[in-house]
Amino acid sequence: MEFMPELELHHPTSVEEAVTAFQATTDGRYLAGGSDMLVNIRRGIEQPDSLVYLNGVTEMHGIVDHGDSITIGGATVLADLAGSDFLAEHFTAVATAAGEVAGPSHREYGTLGGNLCLDTRCIYYNQSEFWRAANNYCLKYRGDICHVAPGGKKCFAAFSGDVAPALLLFDAEVELAGATGPGGRRRIPLADLYRNDGMDHLTLAKGELLVAVHLEKPAAPISSGYAKSRVRGSIDFPLAGVAIRMAVENGAGGKITDLRVGLTGVSPLPFLAKGMDKFIGRPPDEPCLEDLRDRIRTQAKAMKTTMTPPHYRRRVAGGLAQKLAESI
Repeated sequence: MEFMPELELHHPTSVEEAVTAFQATTDGRYLAGGSDMLVNIRRGIEQPDSLVYLNGVTEMHGIVDHGDSITIGGATVLADLAGSDFLAEHFTAVATAAGEVAGPSHREYGTLGGNLCLDTRCIYYNQSEFWRAANNYCLKYRGDICHVAPGGKKCFAAFSGDVAPALLLFDAEVELAGATGPGGRRRIPLADLYRNDGMDHLTLAKGELLVAVHLEKPAAPISSGYAKSRVRGSIDFPLAGVAIRMAVENGAGGKITDLRVGLTGVSPLPFLAKGMDKFIGRPPDEPCLEDLRDRIRTQAKAMKTTMTPPHYRRRVAGGLAQKLAESI
């Protein structure tokens, strides 16, 4: 790791001030917890000239209950999400996923917005400058080849945020500021924040800031959960992460009436698995859940972006889906 370079640091107290400060930079970045970005700066992967620190933007902190919906500020720390009784009751997978991010100390300063906008990761990218230079860099940074798939021109670096697949289960929307100037805002489905491109995986306009996440409360109580596989159980990014929501009529012995599965760590973007309608009306018995496991395996498109073989991560994704469906 290198020492931190000289940077100009801005301390806005409102969203509008943050956007204005960013627009005045040559190559700025928004900074909240910085648990991933500051590491990348020290590795020379990110080389901004300015940081716009969001901790003083009051609007971007906290969980607000509006009755039939909630708003979570983008700078809300993950520990607050993980420890929220309200989220645990209505959006269990979200609270669980937040509690699975890295380690306890990381969750005290890592934020929701940072986890949703996490840069994609790869063993050929997230390395020291010395290591990357020795390997002729890669397609995502200063190189002209993807070491994961040398024959193509696509970057397969994987998105590894934990909270996004859980939020996708509940049709979350994100509130963005800055696309049309300091006062301009828009709301889009969280799914539309991402594109399937390891080099350019976010659809944010330059200088646009994720202010908040909006969630509608489910019309009826629904079970959900999140689980992931990682090399070290205390701090690592997911090799594969799975979020699931499922409703079964009349409890045990009934039939599935609602099923969604979100995936992370196995693609350049988090996404909802397709084809879940085929399970509606079936009892969640062993044949059904084995069928679910196999379907998730086929949709987990893991590549060699980690030291763990892709086929193992695909199998793990399916196994996690099956285990979660059995437990909730």
